[in-house]
Amino acid sequence: MPRKMVVIFGALNVLWMVFAASQAFNIEIFPKSKIVAPIGASISLTCSTTGCDSPSFSWRTQIDSPLNAKVKNEGTKSTLIMDPVSFGNEHSYLCTATCGSGKKEKEIKMQIYSFPKDPEIHLSGPLEDGQSATVTCLVPDVYPLDKLEINLLKCNDNHLLKCEDFLEHMEMNSPEARSVNITFTPTTEDTGKVLVCQAKLHISETGFEPQEKKSTKKLQVNISPKNTVISVNPSTRLQEGGSVTMTCTSEGLPAPQIFWSKKLDNGSLQLLSGNATLILIAMRMEDSGIYLCEGVNLVGKNGKEVELIVQEKLFTVEISPGPQIAAQIGDSVVLTCGVTGCESPFFSWRTQTDSPLSGKVSSERTTSMLTLSPVSFENEHSYLCTVTCGHKKQEKRIKVDLYSFPRDPEIEMSSPLVDGSPVNISCKVPNVYPSDQLEIELLKGDSIMKNKTFLVDMHKKSLETKSLEMTFIPTTEDTGKVLVCQAKLHIDEMEFEPKQRQSTQTLRVNLAPKDIQLMAIPSESVKEGDTVIISCTCGNVPQTWIILKKKAETGDTVLKSTDGAYTIHKAQLEDAGVYECESKNEIGLQLRSITLDVKGRGNNKDYFSPELLLLYCACSLIIPAIGMIIYFARKANMKGSYSLVEAQKSKV
Repeated sequence: MPRKMVVIFGALNVLWMVFAASQAFNIEIFPKSKIVAPIGASISLTCSTTGCDSPSFSWRTQIDSPLNAKVKNEGTKSTLIMDPVSFGNEHSYLCTATCGSGKKEKEIKMQIYSFPKDPEIHLSGPLEDGQSATVTCLVPDVYPLDKLEINLLKCNDNHLLKCEDFLEHMEMNSPEARSVNITFTPTTEDTGKVLVCQAKLHISETGFEPQEKKSTKKLQVNISPKNTVISVNPSTRLQEGGSVTMTCTSEGLPAPQIFWSKKLDNGSLQLLSGNATLILIAMRMEDSGIYLCEGVNLVGKNGKEVELIVQEKLFTVEISPGPQIAAQIGDSVVLTCGVTGCESPFFSWRTQTDSPLSGKVSSERTTSMLTLSPVSFENEHSYLCTVTCGHKKQEKRIKVDLYSFPRDPEIEMSSPLVDGSPVNISCKVPNVYPSDQLEIELLKGDSIMKNKTFLVDMHKKSLETKSLEMTFIPTTEDTGKVLVCQAKLHIDEMEFEPKQRQSTQTLRVNLAPKDIQLMAIPSESVKEGDTVIISCTCGNVPQTWIILKKKAETGDTVLKSTDGAYTIHKAQLEDAGVYECESKNEIGLQLRSITLDVKGRGNNKDYFSPELLLLYCACSLIIPAIGMIIYFARKANMKGSYSLVEAQKSKV
């Protein structure tokens, strides 16, 4: 019995240890459930353990894809940081914690979405009563598409125009735009109603905002102009010098704008006014013709014509230099009005728009002159000379057109021409008027590179500088070719010089330094005492600067060269080394180097140094002299004294 108790007690201890161990080591992950995050957000997943002081963590995806996140471990916690969230984070993430021999693992699924903007409502054009139109509801940058629903509604009557779900499979993980189109026929009753585009992203988990977005657009239905009517006062038949008032009305929504034009002989229309009422004064024979009134709004136009007939008077009036004259701004112009068939005419001058004359009038018998000096923009009018003869009156008109074309074009370049490098070319025409008649052409030789005309600005009267710009990539083949900027003022009625001006510039295309030739003459290996020339040449355009240097660890030495050549007279061993040539211009630079080897003369058995020869000769003279001195000194010791004179005598 005691033995059985021991066995039972041991088994209980084992079970308790297993139970305690299982309670001691555990793993949790936060958030606990599936997480839904927008693309671009910052999300953190936290994995923590209990019952283990020093756990080891690891993160992975269920399909072993890259984490696309940063891991931060602190004690019993490990954080997986996704910043920003992208398509690479749409996985099931597993956190594994190891404590000794124990291992625990938790999983959390990451789902992403993109729904950043409100829908956009687009119309195919202005809405017109009774005319079909297309409405498009566009939802940009959506993911996943198979969760998207778009509803297009017309409010006020709560009418659902269209509802569409997108169930197609996405081939690529990327935000895409989807739209719903519907064609309908609007009526005037739709004005003021509201189109609503409603987009919903149906993701079962609801832990994000927003799930629904919408946009609205208020409808404005237009009516094309119709029922255009013209009233004429006093009549459509007029005498020269008379006046007429014509009024035009037209129905539409929005209210049409009224435009008056006159049909010319060539079938084109001459715009006269943008007002409902057109008043013509001092009518002439040439003012006879068909006048057109048009009502115009966003969706259309409607017109009505009326014919005016101006009857001629008996006496004649002539105006010179003609019905139209072109005057250079700043010049003087004389307009002459003459009468035939009337002995005592009365003259008066005015502009057709009743602006100030800004000129001097002088009359004599059957002639009247209007002098405009100097001509300026206030003189650009149609001038009317009115002649009264008894009870009859006639008018003649002359139109003064101004122009300014004083100087040749100016060619400018953004930088020097470099082979293969784009350069901006500008052709400017200064102080030109009227600019809408100007044409600029840029040519290279006989080939047109670019031309440009300018739009009409009816409300602007001023001297302007117009230009043509283009980007040009020169090559060396363009050197010597001529760049031509040609300006033409296309006013056919004007007979003035010049109608055409041009400027030219000869192209010179530069090159960065290349093909440097650096050499040592006679050779890169010479003997001590030889003369060596270090020569560097480069045949570029423009001419390059040549700088010769001798390289050394203590610093480079710039050599005094002439035309790229440096001469070393009697080369020494210390002249050996690396010589570098730097060729540069304003475009760039290039380097070349060579190594000069100077060999000592001691290596040549046939060579005898001059210094050694001098030392040999000196020794040959000194040694005999020393021997004679010793000889005479010894004799002096033997005799007790020595005299060089006596010694010489004894020899004699």
